[in-house]
Amino acid sequence: MVTFGLKVALFLAAFAFMEGFAWFTHKYVMHGFGWVWHRSHHEPRHGAFELNDLFAVVFAAPAIVAIYFGTSGHPWLLPIGLGITAYGAVYFIFHDGMVHQRFKVPLGKSAYWKRLIQAHRIHHAVHTREGAVSFGFLLARPVRELKAKLKARGVQA
Repeated sequence: MVTFGLKVALFLAAFAFMEGFAWFTHKYVMHGFGWVWHRSHHEPRHGAFELNDLFAVVFAAPAIVAIYFGTSGHPWLLPIGLGITAYGAVYFIFHDGMVHQRFKVPLGKSAYWKRLIQAHRIHHAVHTREGAVSFGFLLARPVRELKAKLKARGVQA
């Protein structure tokens, strides 16, 4: 039997895990062999979508599978799938809404959100596969550190 406390713990663990997973895949997959798709995100967008949006479909698959099996006899998978989904929703609002302004978001006034937005914009100061900094989405190094790192690489942010 999956208790409420265990469900909450699994949800929070999945949500927290996703930040590390997102950082890793952004740095080593998207800026690695996945650059074929991700390059579109570092270039001006033409239209409502970019090839990089396919990553959202790929990352949604484990959540869909976990939710399906979580409602089909494996209840411990449901909070994991919901935690992954919640991370995806927060990411979508932050990244696509607040940072890239693909839609209007009435958030972003706090020092925390401003630092995340600035860190992600510093990431976009590099338009190539190599040399970028700040690969996380909900955790970011201080802006001073990121700018210093870019400057050491010969990029002005």
